[in-house]
Amino acid sequence: MRRMLLAAGVALLLAGCAAGQRTPPPGAAGPPTASRQDAGQVEQTLANLRKVDDLPLYEMTYVGDYDPTVGVSGTAEASPFGCSLFAALGDRSRPLFARNFDWEPNPALVLRTDPPDGYASISLVDISYLGVGSDPAGDRRLLDAPLLPFDGMNERGLAVGLAADEGPTARPVPGRPTVGSVRILRLVLDSAATVDEAIAVFGRYNLDFDGGPPLHYLLADATGASAVVEFVDGVLRADQRRGPWQALTNVPAAGVPDNELRRDHRYGLLAKALDAAGGAVDAPTALRVLDSVRQPHTRWSVTYGLRSGEVRLVPTGGGERSYQLPMS
Repeated sequence: MRRMLLAAGVALLLAGCAAGQRTPPPGAAGPPTASRQDAGQVEQTLANLRKVDDLPLYEMTYVGDYDPTVGVSGTAEASPFGCSLFAALGDRSRPLFARNFDWEPNPALVLRTDPPDGYASISLVDISYLGVGSDPAGDRRLLDAPLLPFDGMNERGLAVGLAADEGPTARPVPGRPTVGSVRILRLVLDSAATVDEAIAVFGRYNLDFDGGPPLHYLLADATGASAVVEFVDGVLRADQRRGPWQALTNVPAAGVPDNELRRDHRYGLLAKALDAAGGAVDAPTALRVLDSVRQPHTRWSVTYGLRSGEVRLVPTGGGERSYQLPMS
């Protein structure tokens, strides 16, 4: 696929793993804003939605084009839940990205997208933020689902996920367009093939954290590169990997010594397991590592094979599901 040409836009949507109280989800009224589909593509998209798990978990393939820069009305604040992410890069032949999404018991969606001017991807979406409930059949608000990837991987092997940070603020840079702190993941997945390209996408935008606490992000790609992206003293900073793995929980990580990061309980457990494996784990092992830091409110655990294109998903209650993303 050709790299997507990004347009300026404003998005005021925040979601993630963080602190505060939930407000009613955005997008509860009004027409879809992202869709650039014709009537037939809309019908095909909504018709292929299917329920696959009692999470409830749904799957849907988005047929046609969308505008990833169009805003979604409303904002959402977040809850005091945590996420755990890591990139296991010790084996360059099978780099892997993994995460637990710890959140409220909302319906989730496995979404396939293949925009005409961007990279194909698989991502996971909490559809409550579209105003969609546990019976989404025929709900046109699903046409905005591409705007809200909480984690995902594209056909070039670039993966990204988010987690709450403890309180840094973003200092706007004059002249840059502003996008929501979840929307940025879509812009990255559609247009970046490598960690360096993904960092450049982050650098072209101001991130809007209004309505909830700030987020930080873990990136990894098929070459074995990775980075944590977060704000330090109001300025966006990318902390690139200095070993065979990189992890992220809900404490500031950019520039923080490893011994301090390990004081965080979940980070310490991830570090111990990844050290023992030399940063080289397969998907079943990665899922066991995620299980060691699983919490009562973990909604899903997922692994992304950055070269293989294999996605393994374990939603609440078990029942592993596998997907294959054709890699380019």
